[in-house]
Amino acid sequence: MSDAPEQIQPEIPLNILFVDDEPNILTALRRLLMDEDFGVLTAASGYEGLEVLKTSTEVGVIVSDQRMPGMTGVEFLEQARGVAPQALRILLTGYADMEATIAAINRGGAYRYLTKPWDDQALLMTLREAATQYRLRRENERLNQIVSRQNEELRQWNGRLKSRVLEQTAEIRKKNEELRAKNARLRANYRDTIGALSGLLEMRAAHMRNHARNVCALSLGVAAAMDLPEEQREELQVAALLHDIGEIGTPDGLLRRRAEDLMGEELHTYLQHTVRGQMAIDAIADLRGAGVLIRHHHEHYDGSGYPDGLAGTAIPLGARIIALADFVDRHLPRGTERAADLVLTLLQPHLGTRFDTSLYPYFDQVVRAHYGPPVEAADMEPRLLRPGELRCGMVLNDDLVSSTGLLLLSRNAVLDEAAIAAIHRYHELDPFRRGIGVLVKKR
Repeated sequence: MSDAPEQIQPEIPLNILFVDDEPNILTALRRLLMDEDFGVLTAASGYEGLEVLKTSTEVGVIVSDQRMPGMTGVEFLEQARGVAPQALRILLTGYADMEATIAAINRGGAYRYLTKPWDDQALLMTLREAATQYRLRRENERLNQIVSRQNEELRQWNGRLKSRVLEQTAEIRKKNEELRAKNARLRANYRDTIGALSGLLEMRAAHMRNHARNVCALSLGVAAAMDLPEEQREELQVAALLHDIGEIGTPDGLLRRRAEDLMGEELHTYLQHTVRGQMAIDAIADLRGAGVLIRHHHEHYDGSGYPDGLAGTAIPLGARIIALADFVDRHLPRGTERAADLVLTLLQPHLGTRFDTSLYPYFDQVVRAHYGPPVEAADMEPRLLRPGELRCGMVLNDDLVSSTGLLLLSRNAVLDEAAIAAIHRYHELDPFRRGIGVLVKKR
């Protein structure tokens, strides 16, 4: 589409055709218009006038006598209308030719009629007005053509623009989908990396295998029961999995003993693991919130804990939740069907002093669900299967541990396609020495 604006054309050149069978009248008319900006064309008959119209351009006004041999002015104007429809037509007629005048208007589309003999000034005025009308019509026609052309160009531009917008929208949608997929993979890799790091930490102490994952499962169960926001749950998940990361700097001899049995310098060294844990991940901006929970998960509700002696709700909620989950998993009497009941009984004397009493109702239901048998255990039976025999819907009956001692999946995990594919991958890297214990539906 052209950027240059359309300019108003200079005054359109214009010719006036006079048709009369009397040469002296044509001469008088030509002389009358000598000083006007009109071109003057003449014809001695209607037939000659039609030929002039066919061969001349910009004939804007036609003036014809009515009484001519061979073809009357009315007949000429009627035919001239078909040859030069834009021209304004004027009839020269006598007073006695009123009927012809009406016919000229009705049949020939006459613009005006003038009587003979004419008044020069009146004739000039009429011709000037007719010329102005003709030029306005032509200018309007030119402008309409410009508008029509620009509308067509605009329609084409809109069509191309719409096509381009659709292409760009599709491209943006595709990029957004790719970005969402990449973000999902990054989040999944982030969670898997945290889980893998947690598993490596637990390899230091065989008796604490699966501890971090159990603490995480209990904490997230409580968070769900409390309907905590998703962002708070994600922070809690990371902190639960890495809550003992500071123990990396703790001597092995201290880790094999209970914290309750430590005294003096040994106790002081052990108590520093929460601060070391926060420091270990503080360099990662996205983990700093989790680092705060790690620092305070050994604070006591009555203010007697460490490292900062916080009390009550001054202790972050996530740290209070992890503290309870940590106690439950460390003191769980494993190997008994009443493990959940027994550990909840052990927990109760510490409510209000070491732990937040308001969290207990949530833990009661979450602990029983996590450490109890699978919901469908009554309809299932234990099997020991090879990796190739695993099917979706089976439930792990025992923790799945690699031959080198790394916890891979926890007991009660329901197998799906992703879990089975991971088990096959683990088996290729570090083959299992024995079958995989699962629960399957009874036949």
